[in-house]
Amino acid sequence: MTKAMSIENLVRRYTGFQLGPLSLELEPGTVLGYIGPNASGKTTTFHCLTGLEKADGGSVEFFGKPNDPEKPAWKLDIGYVGDRHAFFEGWTGEKNLAFRGQFYPNWSEDLARNLARRFNLPLDKKAKSLSTGNRVKLSLVSALAHSPRLLLLDEPTTGLDPVVRKEVLDTLFEVLESGERSILYATHILPDISRIADELAFLIGGKLMLRCPKDDLLDKWRRISFRTRLEVPALKAVVEHLTEKNEHQVISADADATLTHLGTLGVEGIQETRMTIDEIAIEILKGGGHVEHH
Repeated sequence: MTKAMSIENLVRRYTGFQLGPLSLELEPGTVLGYIGPNASGKTTTFHCLTGLEKADGGSVEFFGKPNDPEKPAWKLDIGYVGDRHAFFEGWTGEKNLAFRGQFYPNWSEDLARNLARRFNLPLDKKAKSLSTGNRVKLSLVSALAHSPRLLLLDEPTTGLDPVVRKEVLDTLFEVLESGERSILYATHILPDISRIADELAFLIGGKLMLRCPKDDLLDKWRRISFRTRLEVPALKAVVEHLTEKNEHQVISADADATLTHLGTLGVEGIQETRMTIDEIAIEILKGGGHVEHH
C-alpha cells in the first residue's frame, strides 16, 4: 500500500541546530502525534514537508509523489495548517476561501461555509482585522474544505478558546471516520493528542527519539510504589525513582519488567497506578534519549 507520507533521511541545518536525519512514514488512516519541546524541530519539519523551506538533504513523498516545487500536483492531497497564515489581508475571509477554492478540484463551498459556522468564524471580516484565533480558524477551513487525504497540522488549536478547540477536534474525528485520511499532528496541548492520536513520535533536539502506538504506552507505563529498608539497585525499565525513608515511588516504562524485578528483591506493599498519556509524554520529554531503549 502506498504510504500517505514517506520521509527519508530529511536534514535541515541551521547555525547551532540540525533537524535529522529524520525518517518517518505514515500509513493511510493513521493519526500520528508529533510531540517535542519548543525548538525541537517540529515546525521546521512541516516547513520542509510543505516546501516553505528547502531541506539540505533527504526526500519527502506524499502518496508516492515527491514534494517537488516544480510539479505541485502533490499539494492537492494535502491540507496544511501551520505557523504562517498567509491570506490576502484586504480581502474578506469569504473572498480568500473562494480564491483558494479555484485551485482544488474537490473544493466544497458548502463544506467551507458549514465549517466556518461551526467554528463561529466571521467570513465577512477582512483578514487583516481577524484575531489570531480567527486566523487559525480560517486556515483550518481552508485546509479542510477540499477534503484532503492528508492533514498536516502544526499546533492547529493554538489561540483557540476551549469551546472552539473541542469543536475543531470533533470535526477532525468526523474527517477520520472514513478511515482513509491521515493526520500528522504537532501540538504542545497534550490532551488533544490523548484524544485523537493513534501513535506518538517524540522529537527531541532535532532527533526522533521514540515512536510508539499510544495504546502500547498506556499498557506499559505505570507509577509503582513499594516499601523496603534495603538498598534498592537500579530497577529494570525505571525512568524515575523517588525515595523518602523506606517509601519508594518509581515510574516505569515497562511495568511487567519492573514488577518482576521487584519480586526478586522481597519488597513490601507494592502498588501500581496507571498513567495518562499526558503524564507519559511529559516523562518521555523530560527523560530525553535515555527513555528510547525502554
